[in-house]
Amino acid sequence: MQFGPLIKFYRIQKGLTQKELANSICSVPHLSKIESNSKEANEETMGLLLERLGVNLSSITENEGQIKQLIKELNEKIDFIQDEEADKAMEMLIEFEGIIPFTTNLHTYELTKFRYLIFKHKFTEAQEQYELLKKQKKIFSQPQMALFSYLHAVMLLKKRMYKKADEILDTIGRGSKFDIPDGELLYHRALAKTSPEDLGYAIYYGKMALQEFMEHHNFKRILHVLMLLGINYTNSKIYEEAQDCYKNLIRNAEILQEKKLLPEIYHNMGYLQKKLKNYREAIFFFEKSLSLQTKGTQHYLITLYSIGEIQYELQNQEKARESFEEVYELSKNLENRKYRMLANYYLMTLDSPEKSLDYSETKVIPFLEEMDGKSEELIWFYKMLSNHYRQMGRFDQAVKYIEKIN
Repeated sequence: MQFGPLIKFYRIQKGLTQKELANSICSVPHLSKIESNSKEANEETMGLLLERLGVNLSSITENEGQIKQLIKELNEKIDFIQDEEADKAMEMLIEFEGIIPFTTNLHTYELTKFRYLIFKHKFTEAQEQYELLKKQKKIFSQPQMALFSYLHAVMLLKKRMYKKADEILDTIGRGSKFDIPDGELLYHRALAKTSPEDLGYAIYYGKMALQEFMEHHNFKRILHVLMLLGINYTNSKIYEEAQDCYKNLIRNAEILQEKKLLPEIYHNMGYLQKKLKNYREAIFFFEKSLSLQTKGTQHYLITLYSIGEIQYELQNQEKARESFEEVYELSKNLENRKYRMLANYYLMTLDSPEKSLDYSETKVIPFLEEMDGKSEELIWFYKMLSNHYRQMGRFDQAVKYIEKIN
């Protein structure tokens, strides 16, 4: 505990001048040096100053211990995804914010606060906290610097900036001396590797994270890792393993009543069944997902579009039209140009296939290429147009789109 700055804090809080506080205890210059930590006060002087301020020395020491314990508790609540308990721990810490700057817990608290803001998806505040910490990083200890880098990577992952996050995580080895469980680091390493070229690494780190979380009985994180593994197995076309992941997920999430996670699990299981061409099962899971979602959200839009695609594939034209009409209107409200264009393509196909082909070439494909150039939807359009031109005998155009796929 830095008692000099703490005395200054309480003096200002009480509205006292240095002269008023020092009166008959010590000189004003002596008090000034104590407050700036340029001179240590003897125990008697310190006791008298604190007594005049109405501050109990033992309670200050006790507060420092309580702050340290609350920081530990907050990190544990975040580790186990205990949202409400984390809020309570943070609220209690905020009550000590006037004292924390004068304790040895200052940087630990500020880093934990950064982690909490990311955990709560308060990204504007988290960015402000990041900028504050970046200015202080030169005086961080090695464990604090490692934790700062790790939390920066987690924030980038939340913003879907996977490559940049991966580069940062590559600099942090497993077993680095900072207070984050190995399972968390491995999980975020797996998340950062979820790109087509790194799926093997994503699965490797995911399996290691799963083992860590199972050993520590971190049930919510087990669900998160199983979800990530299911997605990566699906994208790697290891469908049997993916199906096992989702079956375990559904069983455990239903038991734990994970209402926030279940819509995503059902959607991903539906996506897997669509990949396997089990269209009836896919619709079943997509509809279960939709029933648990808030109507009018981006996630609702994507699931509804997936249902429309399958209904179209099954030649249930009226049901497909109903889904795509709703997607089209909803995407306008949400200002989601991608799904507005995709829904419009299908609606045009149902009414005028020739017009829809022209629309796909002149509007949809250029837009999707500009977005990222390698989306699943874009590959589908390339294949569809290549097949169309091949059937027409226009092999130059067919080859053009096959080359785009490759």
